[in-house]
Amino acid sequence: MSTNALFAPFALKSLQLKNRIVMAPMTRSFSPNGVPGPDVAAYYRRRAEGQVGLILSEGTVVERPASSNDPNIPHFYGEQALAGWQHVIDEVHAGGGKMGPQLWHMGVMSENGSGWKPSEAFEGPSGLLKPGQATGKVMTENDITDTIAAFGRAAADAKRLGFDCLELHGAHGYLIDQFFWAGLNQRTDSYGGDELTARSRIAVELVEEVRRQVGEDFVISLRLSQWKQQDYDVKLAHSPQEMEAWLRPLADAGVDIFHCSQRRFWEPEFENEGSDLNFAGWVKKLTGKTTITVGSVGLSGEFLAGFAGEASEPRSLDELLRRLDRNEFDLVAVGRQLIVDPNWVEKIQQGRSDEMKGYSREALSTLV
Repeated sequence: MSTNALFAPFALKSLQLKNRIVMAPMTRSFSPNGVPGPDVAAYYRRRAEGQVGLILSEGTVVERPASSNDPNIPHFYGEQALAGWQHVIDEVHAGGGKMGPQLWHMGVMSENGSGWKPSEAFEGPSGLLKPGQATGKVMTENDITDTIAAFGRAAADAKRLGFDCLELHGAHGYLIDQFFWAGLNQRTDSYGGDELTARSRIAVELVEEVRRQVGEDFVISLRLSQWKQQDYDVKLAHSPQEMEAWLRPLADAGVDIFHCSQRRFWEPEFENEGSDLNFAGWVKKLTGKTTITVGSVGLSGEFLAGFAGEASEPRSLDELLRRLDRNEFDLVAVGRQLIVDPNWVEKIQQGRSDEMKGYSREALSTLV
């Protein structure tokens, strides 16, 4: 199929993109003591020079004592880390690219395999790592208020440094998603409850604060997933009606783009609805907002299996292009293909399919 739809320009508020391809946030852990260095800046610049439309950074954590479980994951606070990010965005712009940081708080996590621990206990809505498994502390309302403020400060810094947009990580069983998920949110105050809309209060307030800090014209993306790293089979919304009730308040709070993470983008979100729309397709239909699809684009295997050691080979983009042509979603995020090959976008545009590379876990050991 023609790739023309992938290379159509895109504009939303102040964000102007040359094409529809987004570099997905992919944790790399190459920022010692939370500070991204020149090697990280060069890594992102190569993707800008390779014609990626929008680069979303690896998750970069906000200012809370236990927002990270890895000392080599970048911070988005503190003089040294922000100076590192200033260099990153300057290099990306010099390479002709656009970029937003993905702002992150991990919530209750397992300890890093290196033995490193944060200065305080991991925190979450109910202190749970998995349903029934308490390993962290229960956040107080003051903790929640401070966390919302920390995201707001990071958002203001993103705009001040010259980033083109930002993304909030609300997926994959991390902090915001832990509040969404009834299995981990057992609170009985106003940040919990039986209804998904009630458990979304922190996310709504967080988006409102970020919007207050960046103004109306700065694009805010929110990454979401139904599945969790703790349980692949979880669904937050079991029907289009539940999904609309969940996402409409977030859209009203200020989300411009929903980044809809699936393990495999071609799988229908609601099989009993007689539709093959994927997650991003349903979200666009229900909210009218811009959506990004993601999940094993251009590769034979899904990304969590890739982290576990399963290799993937290049695969056709025809199904992706079919869905993009019918406007099921607006933008397409690519992760592992852009980890192994900064020139993947150019190769797609130029029809150089014979030069496509596969992915293996060894690719994570270097910044290509």
